[in-house]
Amino acid sequence: MTHEQFTKKFHQNTERAWTVIKWIIYSCMLGCVLGLVGALFSFAISDVTTARTTQPYFLLLLPVGAVVIRLFYHVFHSDDDRGTNIVLSAIHSNDEVPLRMSVLIFFSTILSHLAGASVGREGAALQLGGSLGAWFGRVFNFNAQDKKTMIMCGMSGVFAALFGTPMAAAVFAMEVVSVGIMHYAALLPCVITAYMAHGLASLLTVPTPHYEIIDLPEFSISIGIAILFFGAACGILSMLFCISLRQVEKFAHNAFYNRYLRAFVCGTLLLAATLVCQTQEFNGAGGDVIAQCMLGAHYKYAFLLKIIFTAVSIAAGYKGGEIVPSFFIGATFGSLIAQMTGANPSLLAAVGIGSVFCGVTNCPLSSLLICFELFGLDAAPYFIISIAISYTVSGYYGLYSGQKIVYSKYKSIFIDTKAR
Repeated sequence: MTHEQFTKKFHQNTERAWTVIKWIIYSCMLGCVLGLVGALFSFAISDVTTARTTQPYFLLLLPVGAVVIRLFYHVFHSDDDRGTNIVLSAIHSNDEVPLRMSVLIFFSTILSHLAGASVGREGAALQLGGSLGAWFGRVFNFNAQDKKTMIMCGMSGVFAALFGTPMAAAVFAMEVVSVGIMHYAALLPCVITAYMAHGLASLLTVPTPHYEIIDLPEFSISIGIAILFFGAACGILSMLFCISLRQVEKFAHNAFYNRYLRAFVCGTLLLAATLVCQTQEFNGAGGDVIAQCMLGAHYKYAFLLKIIFTAVSIAAGYKGGEIVPSFFIGATFGSLIAQMTGANPSLLAAVGIGSVFCGVTNCPLSSLLICFELFGLDAAPYFIISIAISYTVSGYYGLYSGQKIVYSKYKSIFIDTKAR
């Protein structure tokens, strides 16, 4: 080896070592910030949900809550806010994710849950984390590529703090951006950020969901085939959910071009539907219903009502996200199929959660990991079978239009299109 070759190799190794050290330091710093923000956000959502369920008169806010959120975004010059799609688009390009997004999504999601909109928390987690990650990159003068990594770190950090699934959070942030490829350069910083945020949130006693599958049957070929068909049905259901979200929002926009009138009308419809159903099961994220499904509770057409409630909530302008509602839809759909077939309701609820989540996000690895972290490893064969078929059957539909489908799900070809 010549002196020039040695010098070049030395500089390369030094640069790599410094890169690793840099990401460890910055990821730990960002993880601490996101853990605190995630904890504060989680406690706020929990408090307003308790207030709404114990004092049902808060549901009267449904017609006006969305109007207030629209005004809130107007004041901050974000009338055309695209939510999580902005974060995903910023990773594909050099677009900026404004810091004000974190403030907007934080308070608007809290108001959405207080009023009783059928929304989750993960959309807020991705926007909160992405906005703070982008701000962090600007503060420390990162280059364009490193800023994108910081956005992914931010997404994984708040997701891990809220859901208690750091493995899935780290992979999801890399997988959701581009279907068919993974941003592996972000693996180390995303993992560190996710575990740091999750660890701090745990120290602050942030509650996270974990479930047990009751009477888990031993894996067999016959059960595996049944799970294959169930996973395919979940893939079709995920398409129905995504189409419903798009079409209801499009219909509401065409029917009521004025965004404030649209917010009021959709909010009023949500209030009327809640009064007709005489239950708050379809308001908020629906975590209690998911827990009941895991215990074997019977629900018939709850998944259809949740699709309607969520689609109208999003059309109204309420904020929060659609992933936890997709958990609800998968769990209650599993409950229905278990009633019809005599299968294990707890198992089908768990498999339904993972399969519908995969179908609406196009993220099979994240779906598998989130199943492992929520339900344990014992049902792994069921999860991987159902997730694989759901991923294939669900086509190119997805919750996020900013998500790119880089490679086909069916052939090893480059297609570079957007989720429908």
